Amino acid sequence: MEIAGRELPEGSRRDWEIIACDAGRLRLAAGYGLTRPHGLEVIFTDPRSVSCPPSFNPVFRPPTPEETARPAYGLGDGAPLVVAFEADAGGRAAVSCLTAAEGLEIRPGFVPRPPRAGAQTTAGPRDWPGPPLPTD
Repeated sequence: MEIAGRELPEGSRRDWEIIACDAGRLRLAAGYGLTRPHGLEVIFTDPRSVSCPPSFNPVFRPPTPEETARPAYGLGDGAPLVVAFEADAGGRAAVSCLTAAEGLEIRPGFVPRPPRAGAQTTAGPRDWPGPPLPTD
């Protein structure tokens, strides 16, 4: 699989989801299933335009000349990186999606997920060897 001319590491990455999106970056995680740990992170730096569902199964493709030339990517010239894909998000048909950004980072390996809103946190390993210290 390839994104914007960059080959992704080997492996089956069927399910993708947005794990963070703000003005400075769009973070996508990919893995074997949304309930399992993700093994790949794709980060779009300084995204100018993002059009994709929160979780999806993508088929990446080269952007058309019309998609690359769209003026709606923000101020100034067009974005240096435009990624297009068809996304199956569980609806009746796949949806055309487009992301325009300044840069792209591909990070293989375990991708920690942020806790969901309202989720109960579990106690982690203790960072001291003995019994809990008194608080009084």
